Amino acid sequence: MNTLTPTPHRTRIKMCGFTREADVLAATALGVDAIGLNLYPPSPRSVSLERAAELARLMPAFMLPVLLFVNDTAERIEAACAAVPGAWLQFHGDESPEFCASMTQRTGRPHLKVARIPLPETAHFNLLEFAHQHHTAQALLLDAHVDGYGGSGKTFNWSHLPPNVNAHLVLSGGLTPANVGDGMRALRTHGLSLAVDVSSGIEAGKGLKDAAKMQQFVAAVRAADNAT
Repeated sequence: MNTLTPTPHRTRIKMCGFTREADVLAATALGVDAIGLNLYPPSPRSVSLERAAELARLMPAFMLPVLLFVNDTAERIEAACAAVPGAWLQFHGDESPEFCASMTQRTGRPHLKVARIPLPETAHFNLLEFAHQHHTAQALLLDAHVDGYGGSGKTFNWSHLPPNVNAHLVLSGGLTPANVGDGMRALRTHGLSLAVDVSSGIEAGKGLKDAAKMQQFVAAVRAADNAT
């Protein structure tokens, strides 16, 4: 009689802040699930709409481009969607639930909403209420609240998050190959599902990815998956 071996959980991986073709191809070779393209002009990782479209065309079938916006206009978001077919939207600023929902309705693209967790964590932030307000989001991306809207490499205290969030969660904020497994173990059961998102932790410089660090990050995620 055959017995079935349990299949390890496979955590979805998003890598963000790409600017170079070689880095996109390296992520593709590693089987990364999604690549974030930053369209926030003040960011050192920002790319133009035209450049985002060029990078997205390198992605194979079933790899998801994600377009990152910070307090942008509806017109520019719609233009970006036209330039990058199939991309999801990531709202990383102070966008209201109504605005996020309206952009998904207008573009037909699912969206992620960033929950900016205050530092220090003693500051008040009600993630359960935030999840309720942003119930139309496909997932909530958990990041440290810093100046410049992310990409700082800072973590927040994972133990301060509530254990019963009614949303799919994406852990971000200061993740590296050394700590991503700890973050996954801390938050694996806190939401409907858990994915991870990394930017600075796989870089040689802002917007310049390090292939070895990318490989180490993926290996660390898979090791944490296999340990569960």
